Amino acid sequence: MSQISIDAVFMRGGTSKALMIQPKSLPSQREDWDPLFCAAMGTPDPYGRQLNGMGGGVSSLSKICIVGPSSHPDADVDYTFGQVAIKERKVSYQGNCGNMSSAVGPFAVDQGLVAAHGDTTTVRIYNTNTKKIIHSTFATPNGQTQYAGELSIPGVGGTGSPIKLEFIEPGGATTGQLLPTGQVKNTLSIPELGDLEVSMVDAANAAVFVRAADIGLTGLELPDELERRPEMLAKLELIRTHASVAMGITPDLETAKTVTLVPFVAFVSAAQDNPTLSGEVVRTSDMDIVARVISSGQPHRALPLTVSLCTAVAARITGTVVADLLSPEVRTDAALRLGMPSGVLTVDASVHQNQGHWHAHSGAFYRTANRLFEGRVWINQDDIKPCLPL
Repeated sequence: MSQISIDAVFMRGGTSKALMIQPKSLPSQREDWDPLFCAAMGTPDPYGRQLNGMGGGVSSLSKICIVGPSSHPDADVDYTFGQVAIKERKVSYQGNCGNMSSAVGPFAVDQGLVAAHGDTTTVRIYNTNTKKIIHSTFATPNGQTQYAGELSIPGVGGTGSPIKLEFIEPGGATTGQLLPTGQVKNTLSIPELGDLEVSMVDAANAAVFVRAADIGLTGLELPDELERRPEMLAKLELIRTHASVAMGITPDLETAKTVTLVPFVAFVSAAQDNPTLSGEVVRTSDMDIVARVISSGQPHRALPLTVSLCTAVAARITGTVVADLLSPEVRTDAALRLGMPSGVLTVDASVHQNQGHWHAHSGAFYRTANRLFEGRVWINQDDIKPCLPL
């Protein structure tokens, strides 16, 4: 069996990992990319482990980032994110990955796409999935990216150098509107579940928020427990597909079943003692709200950054499901502390209302990243087959 290879860098960004590839390393025809990506990640794998590729068997470890020079006047590099399915030969480009966004700036400097500027460099990133600008600021002593540091983030062992990500004008990243339905709350009529009150917000990525109690959950469920309850995952998928249609992402439920990345579905609850995957319990006083997120049918072990930003924005919009769960003591001018399976994530969002319309100025948080290897990814030619249409 013959093999081919492509230049790539494997990186951790936040709580995700991905192959980082420059467009110049890929075939000239865009339609030839997805079969390569699937084969490189070990997709499809009926066993769900992706042992024959670089994927890790969960959605946060089955990702591709294409980074190259930008033609956008306000950006230094273009960044396209691809979510590679695990059991299906499919790549989704419907949304962005906030965690992997933290690896894009360092990658751009390391590969010589952007020159470092003094001890700290800001790389302006244009995410082609959402058509939004992200500013990534990180340490570059001696003109090189610094990865070692003292910042610890939930869900990642060890520490690293802080990377500040600022999402500029994040509203409408998926649908073109911060509130795709024009309302802060809507009722989804789902035949299998009845009427369900939700909030549908689109900031950095589209998400639908539902109260945990309204679907029979406490809000404290950890990923392993959810995975043992396929009936609950099916219920959350029904909410996601109905929200997809209501938000205008897809025209009908059948199409919504095939567009699996967005909207994300999050169930939220008021601040309460929050058990974590490490066995520790985060106390109520150390958070403002508790959230659990499902994407591509899998419960996240740590919140996706784009959904965390969307949650913070929703918390600043009076009347949303998220805002209603905040205690009166939570300051609207302070960063939001999100309780999640891996601990607490702090995210800031600037939101205001003008003449009855809500507007999200920006959202910011800190991540770490790590460069894991640089080289060539080898792919069996027999594994390069057409991908499923989106």
